[in-house]
Amino acid sequence: AVFSVLVAGIGLSFSLLLAVFADRAIRGAGTYKTLLVWPYAVAPVVAAILWLFLFNPTLGVVAHWIRAWGVHWDPLLDSGDALTLIVIAAAWKQVSYNFLFFLAGLQAIPKSLIEATIVFPLLSPTTFFLLVVNVVYAFFDTFAIVDAATGGGPGQATEILVYKVYKDGFKALDLGGSAAQSVILMTIVIVLTVVQFR
Repeated sequence: AVFSVLVAGIGLSFSLLLAVFADRAIRGAGTYKTLLVWPYAVAPVVAAILWLFLFNPTLGVVAHWIRAWGVHWDPLLDSGDALTLIVIAAAWKQVSYNFLFFLAGLQAIPKSLIEATIVFPLLSPTTFFLLVVNVVYAFFDTFAIVDAATGGGPGQATEILVYKVYKDGFKALDLGGSAAQSVILMTIVIVLTVVQFR
């Protein structure tokens, strides 16, 4: 639940911010928009390895900056750091998808209405759609990111439900337990989707 809320919240808010900037008539906007779409073409495993490398405690550039601020960072040993790593990787992977829909939604709003500061209510259908898609993404499509970046560790701290279904079913060979967990996972997503529709 924490992972899903963080991925959806960060992904949606950051995407909306980028779409607002891209919607403005600035020089080089076409290049800016193209660069923002690229992360969606990256495979989840590649995204996980990329972020794992950037946050690697000995080699990573980002980890070096964090240590320069006096913060100890090690996603391989610290459960909070590991969760932060996979949240960032999963949200980054989904930002491009959200960006495209937010940008299309912003461009569909007449410019005369934008001055009236009612942009966000007019974007609510797009935001609702993206919220549902991001929650489903966080519950189902982030398996490869968790598997490649942390393998569910350290100490099962990043073992989200879809990864636990895989681990119990294919590694521990508890097929009955894994099947029951997958039904629970599907039920959770269905309930969340119904609640969001309401």
